[in-house]
Amino acid sequence: MALLTPLFAFLYHLPQVYKWLLKPYYVASLFMSVAFLVVRKTPGICDHLSTQREDGNSCDFDWREVEILMFLSAIVMMKNRRAITVEQHVGNIILFSKVANVILFFRLDIRMGLLYLTLCIVFLMTCKPPLYMGPEYIKYFGDKTIDEELDRDSRVTWIVEFFANWSPECQSFASVYADLSLKYNCAGLKFGKVDIGRYGEVSKKYKVSASPLSKQLPSLVLFQGGKELMRRPQVDKKGRAVSWSFTEENIIREFNLNELYQKSKKLNKAKGGHLDKANQSQFPPVPEEEEPEQAGADAQGEASESKKDK
Repeated sequence: MALLTPLFAFLYHLPQVYKWLLKPYYVASLFMSVAFLVVRKTPGICDHLSTQREDGNSCDFDWREVEILMFLSAIVMMKNRRAITVEQHVGNIILFSKVANVILFFRLDIRMGLLYLTLCIVFLMTCKPPLYMGPEYIKYFGDKTIDEELDRDSRVTWIVEFFANWSPECQSFASVYADLSLKYNCAGLKFGKVDIGRYGEVSKKYKVSASPLSKQLPSLVLFQGGKELMRRPQVDKKGRAVSWSFTEENIIREFNLNELYQKSKKLNKAKGGHLDKANQSQFPPVPEEEEPEQAGADAQGEASESKKDK
């Protein structure tokens, strides 16, 4: 069952995955992930490689290489158990495949290992995974606008994500957060984001560490009237983040989004009622106009009455 669930999820999202794989970042990543397989199996190249197989076949894996690949598969399966999006599944496969390639190339030839490691470092420095560019109802804050917006209306509830663009976890969570904003955003419940990798003062004020070792990215904080009501992940007394899975189901349950949305809809109706009353008080009622036929009949009646008087 542990193997079938990720497989079904992959097949369900296959059209989406196909679009991602066509992007340059993923094309290059996939090529680097299968580099050792290509070198070991390509005729004309594998013939010149060393091998520890008893039959001397240098175009097939030896027992140590198979062992490394099996260990890689086990690690990917363990990591993907906590993955919440297809991007995370694919990202874990690519990441640990590159690690296995480094080990395999160094074991095969130290020169090939150094070359592959150099390519990985250059790729990491120059290529970034594509950011989420889909639909969303999210307001992006800066260091000078977040406090003003949170304090603007005490009746409005804000859910704010503290993120950093360089964080893979934040990049994977972007689509989940966007979907939540599309489903629950209204006049009384709003969604916001602030990049604490860019605004360090915001990170200090709201006590969200931007360190890669803190495991506080991303952080979701619920605000009412400018005051923090809750956050996920929670932080213990030692300042360490308590492990928490950022799935859509967990967020809806922990932040009670369904109930918040219902209350916010009532606030939206109340605001609409106030606007109607204000419009009625500002503008006097317009007198109803008489229909043309009725107006003509009244005019003829008045004319006949004036003739009788004469």
